[in-house]
Amino acid sequence: MRIPSLATLVAGAMLSLAAPVPATPALAADPAPAPTPAALVCAPGAPCAQPLPVRVVVVSLFEIGKDEGDVAGEFQLWKARRGLTQRIPFPQSFHDLYYNPETQVLGMVTGIGTARSTAATMALGLDPRFDLSQAYWLVAGIAGIDPEDATIGSVAWARYVVDGDLSHEIDAREIPADWKTGYFPRGTQGPNDTRTPLDPAGGEVFAVNPALERWAYDLTKGIALPDSPAIVAERAKFTGYPRAQEPPVVLEGDTLSAMTFWHGEKLTGWANDWVRRWSGGKGEFVTSAMEDTGVMQAMTYLDRIGRADRDRVLVLRAGSNFTMPPPGVDAATYLLRENEGYAGLEAAVENLYTVGSKVVDALLGDWNRYKDATP
Repeated sequence: MRIPSLATLVAGAMLSLAAPVPATPALAADPAPAPTPAALVCAPGAPCAQPLPVRVVVVSLFEIGKDEGDVAGEFQLWKARRGLTQRIPFPQSFHDLYYNPETQVLGMVTGIGTARSTAATMALGLDPRFDLSQAYWLVAGIAGIDPEDATIGSVAWARYVVDGDLSHEIDAREIPADWKTGYFPRGTQGPNDTRTPLDPAGGEVFAVNPALERWAYDLTKGIALPDSPAIVAERAKFTGYPRAQEPPVVLEGDTLSAMTFWHGEKLTGWANDWVRRWSGGKGEFVTSAMEDTGVMQAMTYLDRIGRADRDRVLVLRAGSNFTMPPPGVDAATYLLRENEGYAGLEAAVENLYTVGSKVVDALLGDWNRYKDATP
């Protein structure tokens, strides 16, 4: 094989450079990228000249695994079905935010418990990247449900949100013989002391805007919620509880928030007494949760400085499990079995979205009316 000389290679290269280059068809110009909203350029928590307008904040409390593609917790359906595709970093809280720039719906996951829900709500409310002055807030989560009131899969609009942590407590093994519980309000002399407890503005109870709550309930009470074999099988065990044995419904019912996942017939009785007491006899315990008083406390503070409107908060809870076992089953056995998976989880998540979306659609559909005045 004959190897060309260096001079030959250079001469060939020069000729190639001098030869005309055939014309190539012009490439179509790439579409201009969509402008990045100014709020996404702003640093989290830093001043922002053009904050994102928010019409509805959907407040989820937890997600089981990923935000999409696996078993759905409270957030997945909202993210997928409401087009919450724009991810917004939120390092000052538990979980990044997701936003739909067309509908101006913002999705938040607070994390479990009143500590995280309070911190997340305050962090969002104080973040200058968002204009929340006209936003409605929908707290939408799963819950334990009292079989005296409804079955799993049912969805309840809360009128009162009551805290189950702020209290005195004596271990049940050490309480006096005439006490039915060792849990009693601060400032009283025990559970048999019927005096009015401390100032109700102390964080033990929050009333949801009654006109807004009633509007949301009236709008959704006629929704027929689907039944399922899992719900049918579970509720059949609750003999002697007629409402627990009926199909899922939309109802009004109040929620008790506590950092402890409690369970059992006696604690369900305590929850009913506790809600009745703190609501002045006007409330009815229906669902048990862990975060709602935290959200309401933060909203109360944000309202005082004009960062959010406390009268635009709705609390919606769907029963994924019962707060007590069926007849013939002890509380410990039933709770430990439920910890392996709630019988009503799938139905609760689906029905929560169905009912909550009805309200979101109504607000967005008549925004020119509702942006300035609540229903």
